[in-house]
Amino acid sequence: MPTLNLDILVVPTYNTLTLGVIDASTYPTDPPVVTSPTIEINIPGFDTAILAFDVNNFNIFTSSSLGITAPGVNQPLPDGVYHLKYSVAPAYENFVEKTIIRVDRLQERFDEAFMKLEMMECDRAIRTQSKVELSSIYFFIQGAIAAANNCAIVEANKLYNQASIMLTNFSKNNCGCSGNNYAINFY
Repeated sequence: MPTLNLDILVVPTYNTLTLGVIDASTYPTDPPVVTSPTIEINIPGFDTAILAFDVNNFNIFTSSSLGITAPGVNQPLPDGVYHLKYSVAPAYENFVEKTIIRVDRLQERFDEAFMKLEMMECDRAIRTQSKVELSSIYFFIQGAIAAANNCAIVEANKLYNQASIMLTNFSKNNCGCSGNNYAINFY
């Protein structure tokens, strides 16, 4: 007979408006009989939301359901480090915690910069320069995710902020079509 083993997975929704959490737990009974399944979500810049959690299901949270905005009004969720704690009664014994970093808004900016880049209109040096800069920004975004997954919160925030600064500079400089980095690194 299986034992109670709580686990959750934060699943990408590819949407700045939603946070997806799936129950990956094993329960001693099928269907699961648990008491008071709740999830606490510490939202960067806001209070912790304590919500009912739908067992054996994919749970979608929005700014409205998290109490950030008025009911029915959904806005993009903030990027940053989220701490999630799923528990069933008694909560002091049966819980699982996860720390993640949301980068959806930053990724959306990255995607927009990438799509605006006129790769076919640049010469080879400029095209290579842009690829180098975009690759560096992407590397910092992935580093922030990896750091948060390993509970290195300070490092995750540093990497996220660096990626954001680099992306802002990339966008301000006409998507980096200057060729300077290519000339420095490849000549």
